[in-house]
Amino acid sequence: MTSETSADEFRAALHSLRVWDVPLPGFDAEGAPGEPLGLFREWFVQAVSAGQVEPHVVSLATVDGAGRPDVRVLMLHDADERGWHFASHATSAKGVQLAGQPAAALAFYWPAVGRQVRVRGRVGACGPRESRADLAVRSRGALAAALTGRQSEVLGSREELVRASADAWERAGAEPDAPAPTWTRYVLDADEVEFFQGDAARRHVRLRYRRDPAGAWVRELLWP
Repeated sequence: MTSETSADEFRAALHSLRVWDVPLPGFDAEGAPGEPLGLFREWFVQAVSAGQVEPHVVSLATVDGAGRPDVRVLMLHDADERGWHFASHATSAKGVQLAGQPAAALAFYWPAVGRQVRVRGRVGACGPRESRADLAVRSRGALAAALTGRQSEVLGSREELVRASADAWERAGAEPDAPAPTWTRYVLDADEVEFFQGDAARRHVRLRYRRDPAGAWVRELLWP
């Protein structure tokens, strides 16, 4: 058992922290491409090259049936002309929320380069074939987790999870093509994408792409 951290200890630790104590790249917004996908891919590769840990990890925000916001962290599976791809169980909290309200937002944060990317738009579910193919290229552990299922349901005990997980791992090894019917690949079709480049002098660069009524991308700078 750990000792309880006092409020003073917490605040001392919190206030001791600084951001961007490393040289940050510049960003010439005037030279940015006309559409956001190419810039996202460029920034992603640069984050990987800079040593950013898990740059494919992204926060997904949704709303539930009562309009209450919800957010969690998951992995990006692709980014192409269709949008930003991720996956989950259709029966999970996020899956249920997206079925009821398909508007969502993604937020990437790459502190190694002082950058954020925010994406907003509508989310669509891919069909069973594409969803199964998404799971097929992942690890045995990912398949085992998908086969365990029941994501977001109340868990009776840790032992119950251990038993179910062990059975799922065994099945995933014996049946690498085992179906996971609720596993679903989703695509967020963006209507707004913002690129944020941090600056040590707090003159941050914010470039927003948004679709106009005709569907064309409009670029605009935002005050930091």
